[in-house]
Amino acid sequence: MTTEKLTIVPPGHALSGRVLPPGSKSITNRALLLAGLAQGESRLTGALRSDDTRYMAEALRAMGVTIDEPEETTFAVTGTGALAVPAHPLFLGNAGTAVRFLPAAIAALVKGEVIVDGDSHMRKRPILPLVNALSSLGVDISAPTGCPPVTIRAKGGFAADRVVIDAGLSSQYVSALLMAAPLLGRPFSVELAGDEIGARGYIDLTLAAMRAFGADIEEVSPSAWRIRPTGYRATGFHIEPDASAATYLWAAEALTGGQIDIGTPAADFTQPDAKAYQMIATFPQMPAEIDGSQMQDAIPTLAVLAAYNASPVRFTGIANLRVKECDRVRALSLGLNGIREGLAREEGDDLIVSGDPALSGQRRPAEIDTFADHRIAMSFALAGLKTSGITILDPKCVGKTYPGYWDALASLGVRYETGD
Repeated sequence: MTTEKLTIVPPGHALSGRVLPPGSKSITNRALLLAGLAQGESRLTGALRSDDTRYMAEALRAMGVTIDEPEETTFAVTGTGALAVPAHPLFLGNAGTAVRFLPAAIAALVKGEVIVDGDSHMRKRPILPLVNALSSLGVDISAPTGCPPVTIRAKGGFAADRVVIDAGLSSQYVSALLMAAPLLGRPFSVELAGDEIGARGYIDLTLAAMRAFGADIEEVSPSAWRIRPTGYRATGFHIEPDASAATYLWAAEALTGGQIDIGTPAADFTQPDAKAYQMIATFPQMPAEIDGSQMQDAIPTLAVLAAYNASPVRFTGIANLRVKECDRVRALSLGLNGIREGLAREEGDDLIVSGDPALSGQRRPAEIDTFADHRIAMSFALAGLKTSGITILDPKCVGKTYPGYWDALASLGVRYETGD
């Protein structure tokens, strides 16, 4: 998709057919890292090939990991159990998983200076809780702005065998430390500071992937883990479809009264965003309040769907959406109000969507600023299925996690008007 603008033409019929979502971005980047840290060759099947996973793969290659791509959804990863100092700073675009996961692994294994950086959007995303946690372990690490770039002067290990991490902003900080733990040569404990955590389900994804690669983890309590120094062993690993991507297809089905087979029952997903299916299934009688804390990436989908709901919906527990690829609470509010003034409002960090079924069939010309955020682009495309005049700016940003998104909708009969 090279056009700068894409206007969705409402199909005027139920969307039915078969669309297989890409592999999970969250699981693919975990598996790439763990396979890169293991000794031997791992074969990752069902994997996502997108901007985010490309950045992770390129960073690992720069540190001495061999990664081949024999098929469209397969990575063959050969690691040595070590990481080398890269010749240049690691540029990771706006890939939050890569930027947050790599510093801990680098600190555990590398001996030398490594700079982890990202694009202008990534440079606004906080990483200080992870920096502070690694500093408490004796790692010489700095991030002067509290966001990338991060400089790690690694010595190949940690100076302590226990860390307490604040996970209020993101569970990715916890996952980073957990994945580094088996590499340390002695048992290591990870504990949460307080009860706040970005999304607990993503820690469960991390632990499951670690165990698949041979990690020995004891859950001491719901907020503490003890990891033995097993290192990682190479393995074959299959990656399930991306639940966040599936939410767009579930919502498209609900909005148009269609039937879209995505190849995997909602109940079979292990990713947290699959919980959104239960909310989507209630449309157009969605609950008056939806807690988004444990399905954060699905909130843009649910918020746009709520614009066509029979009654208002308040989204709570979504403060962390303000520090994603963009301020998603604000982006959703701006986009919805661009379709119809008063359709959404912000109250603190909550988002209230008023719901207006009459928008279906109307023409409401609106250019949606995606803020280069893939989830804003993909979710507002749903509005274009029911309301004419919805134009997505920078539609190519979906390449971050779902490069085939526009083609997937087109395969169901959705048409577009393009422009520059």
